[in-house]
Amino acid sequence: MMMAVTYTPEAGETPVPLIALCEEDLSAWREDASPLEQGLAGADFRARPGQVVIVPGPDGKPARILLGLGASPGEASAFRTLAGRLPPGEFRLEGRPSGLEPTDAALAFALGLYRFERYRRRETAPPQLFVPGADVAEVESLAEACALARDLINTPANDLGPAELEGAARELAGRFGAGIEVIAGDELLAKGYPAVHAVGRAAAPGREPRMIEITWGEAGRPGLVLVGKGVMFDTGGLDLKPSAGMRLMKKDMGGAAHVLALGAMVMEARLPVRLSILVPTVENAVSGDAMRPGDVLATRKGLSVEVGNTDAEGRLILADALTRASELSPDLTLDLATLTGAARVALGPQLPPFFTDDDDLAAAIEAGARKASDPVWRLPLWKGYLPSLETEIADLKNDPDAWAQAGAMTAALFLQKFAPAGAWAHFDIFAWNPRAQPGYPAGGEAQAIRGLFAMLKARYA
Repeated sequence: MMMAVTYTPEAGETPVPLIALCEEDLSAWREDASPLEQGLAGADFRARPGQVVIVPGPDGKPARILLGLGASPGEASAFRTLAGRLPPGEFRLEGRPSGLEPTDAALAFALGLYRFERYRRRETAPPQLFVPGADVAEVESLAEACALARDLINTPANDLGPAELEGAARELAGRFGAGIEVIAGDELLAKGYPAVHAVGRAAAPGREPRMIEITWGEAGRPGLVLVGKGVMFDTGGLDLKPSAGMRLMKKDMGGAAHVLALGAMVMEARLPVRLSILVPTVENAVSGDAMRPGDVLATRKGLSVEVGNTDAEGRLILADALTRASELSPDLTLDLATLTGAARVALGPQLPPFFTDDDDLAAAIEAGARKASDPVWRLPLWKGYLPSLETEIADLKNDPDAWAQAGAMTAALFLQKFAPAGAWAHFDIFAWNPRAQPGYPAGGEAQAIRGLFAMLKARYA
């Protein structure tokens, strides 16, 4: 992890000033700026979102930074791209539109500085930005939680299997004084998690499936359950993926990484909830003990599931975890999973869909996403596709009929059969930046959880 947040200049330091401008502010700035500064800034500076101009001083070093924020009051996310364009050094935000929250700007900058450095260190020191008025404690908490998710997603499966994810969960629980229970291997059958066991039983010794449950908070408070898909590597099982489809499957535990990170945000903020984090953790491997197409699996809820495709395994382990969530009688359940390619076909890699039948919850999720500049998009739980999950020999099947086509929706409808009766939302995330951009390095990405944390603060704080 490489991340820098705001800092406080020491006495005698002279950070390079940074001016953040909306398009509407540009004319006023040009009137006040000297002709030399205007010339050095260049006529092509239009304050577009993320546009950066480094104005040099007489010695050739940066004397002033101009950052475009777009339309008023400006996009805080522009500070994320800034992080990838500044040279090493200390900078201070000295001008910003009145509607731009300093904490949002500082957090965006911190998120943009993330680098995964477990195997390769970067050669230059990151820039530092002082943002007057920013809540540094909140910035550090949220940025570190997002970095945790991204570090876990970026770590390859040879160094992050089910046992190692359990270790990360235990470390998180210990940090906040939370309780943790782990059920592993054949004990899953005795403790009522047959689908988790069936998906993960083919893995090598030492990589056995497990169910991780973290609990935190006082009894009697509203129950918040976070459920995350923890497929540490997905070969596709006997319905083997092609090599291109398998290349990024170290990230198929992105849902687990996200709920651990969101749980860290909740615990760090000490929200008044009774928090449970449920992480079914498996490796979908190939061996003589692997589940087969045509097998009929038991689930914790008692529903039987015919396996039409062993590569639709995520919904199987989530079925057991969501059933466990319902036993906790939660006020709110959120599940996050890298579940379907169909979600990417519908909305691409940058905009994760979510599903819920609760209109009030949907509105609150959307409001939190807007506040945090963390976009999501609601898709319907269209009941017309439910017949695609029917099968003659079991209660339902994990591969919907092809006529339904809407793979993200049918997966959500499958999960809904196991979800708690109260408020519930499912997020089909990608958890990955497929191309590098300033402030958005290629690799693991944290999606939706900053918006969800904003929603949770509004709901419970």
